[in-house]
Amino acid sequence: MSSHAAASDTDSVLRGVLQDVLGLAADRVAAFTPETGLFGHLPELDSMAVAGLLTEVEDRLGIVIEDDEVDGEMLETYGALLTFVQAKRG
Repeated sequence: MSSHAAASDTDSVLRGVLQDVLGLAADRVAAFTPETGLFGHLPELDSMAVAGLLTEVEDRLGIVIEDDEVDGEMLETYGALLTFVQAKRG
């Protein structure tokens, strides 16, 4: 798989996780840009939802996210989360 295809796959999987875990409408998630705010901007993404979100990302993408890797910056915007997940996938 090319790196562009992998990035596109990661993007679609991550959007699916946000939609499923947070119960967001598909059109709302589809409109997310790299600048779209997540934690602190989406009422659905509270501290309790973060654990479920990260667990689902791990399960669907076959990655492991260590506790010490989770911080506010990584969850600040959709782009930041996508960049983090893409880096974890290598």
